[in-house]
Amino acid sequence: MSTNNAPLLKLDGVHTHIGAYHILHGVDLHVPRGQLTMLLGRNGAGKSTTLRTIMGLWKASRGQIIFDERNITATPTAELAQSGIAYVPENMGIFGDLTVRENMLLAARRARKLEEIDGKRLEWIFGLFPAIKKFWEHPAGKLSGGQKQMLAVARAIIEPRQLILIDEPSKGLAPAIIANMIAAFRELKQTDTTILLVEQNFNFAKQLGDTVAVMDDGRIVHSGSMAELAEDQSLQTRLLGLSLAAHQ
Repeated sequence: MSTNNAPLLKLDGVHTHIGAYHILHGVDLHVPRGQLTMLLGRNGAGKSTTLRTIMGLWKASRGQIIFDERNITATPTAELAQSGIAYVPENMGIFGDLTVRENMLLAARRARKLEEIDGKRLEWIFGLFPAIKKFWEHPAGKLSGGQKQMLAVARAIIEPRQLILIDEPSKGLAPAIIANMIAAFRELKQTDTTILLVEQNFNFAKQLGDTVAVMDDGRIVHSGSMAELAEDQSLQTRLLGLSLAAHQ
């Protein structure tokens, strides 16, 4: 039986090897239940590898991954998706040859036809991302980069999920689209969804994050409150090589 105080997701001493390369060097990460945790770090720090390891796309060579107090270290990716974890990769993972509608229907695991999708939830998603409704019958491959990112997130939330892993949702997006994404994530935070979000845009991160973990060279080197990191420019510079004043 879960307790509210236990983190929904916990990585204890996780190592990941990809071929001859040792990418994660003992990652310790706690993702509090019902919060949005930002995973920050320089390029190549191991952030995307951490998400892929949680999802079982790359196997942990050592350590444990605990989800909702259950050891999922060796659990197959398909089973993790069935257990309430959604993953939005950096390449978005949408099907370009299918329409927006078909992409959404595929993501709704419990529905075999459109009428079986929760209508209220679909309307809620249309409210978050009006472009999904506007381009409902359009091929997903014809959407703009921002619209594709909205579709990728919409697919992840078409059904209630306990945990969503998202890799750099603001990458390459115009400021207006980023603002729309921030508003959508703020609304999503009001639900019972726990989010672990990899991000390079510090301004995006500080507007949304409850907690933060910073990676460097395959390890977590800092964890704590996002608000405290946002206020401490010397800590930002030490951990990330930036100060927020230069990245508004």
